[in-house]
Parts: sequence; C-alpha cells; structure tokens
Amino acid sequence: MQSLISTSELALALQNQDDAPTLLEALPAPYFVKEHLPSAQNLPLDELERRISQLAPRRDRPVVVYCSGPTCNNSHTAAARLRQLGYSQVRVYAEGKLGWREAGLAFEHGDGASMARVQAEAVGVRP
Repeated sequence: MQSLISTSELALALQNQDDAPTLLEALPAPYFVKEHLPSAQNLPLDELERRISQLAPRRDRPVVVYCSGPTCNNSHTAAARLRQLGYSQVRVYAEGKLGWREAGLAFEHGDGASMARVQAEAVGVRP
C-alpha cells in the first residue's frame, strides 16, 4: 500500500525549508524541463537506482514522488523501488502535475543546472 500525500499537505511541507521532503519527479527529462513542482529534482525510472543516492542520500528522510497525474503510475513504481532500497519515509503525490495545476499552484521551468545558473547570476555570482 502506498502512503499518499495531498496537494495541501505537500504545499505546506514544501514551505518548511528546514524539514521539507526531497521531492522527485518520476518522468523523463523533457517533461521535467517543461515544468515541474517547486524544488523538485528529476529522477526518471530508468535512472532511479543509479542516481537516488545523489538526490536523496539519507534513507531515513521524507521523500515524495510524483508524476503527471492520477493516471500515471511512474510515481507508484518509483515509491515501491525506493522502499525496496531501504527508504523508510516515501510518499506518493498521486495527483501529480495535474492536481498541482488544478490547485492554481506555481511551477518551475528548466532543468536544475539552468535554474542554479540563473539564480547565481541574479546575485552576481558566475558558477
């Protein structure tokens, strides 16, 4: 059984910068670059085992996985694999991008490297 998180619970959890969950989008990179939830990191299913230790090094910390919406199973598949790898606090945001959009919440665009570069340049730092 998957542990689910609602839109309102996730939005609130992401506001808590000290204890926010690691947020992972379980879709291929082009979908992530187009739009993703704030602070999310991209982790396509075919890269999960190879990249998870970089994105979520502590297996005892909260992790939330999402994909496009209720009809997409990538988040459930990723959550099951994370539990098999020993992650103890994994939840699925089953409403995904569709639910986030329907709630009128903002998205980020681009990949993490691009966003970090733009943020650094905004404060006068060249990465």
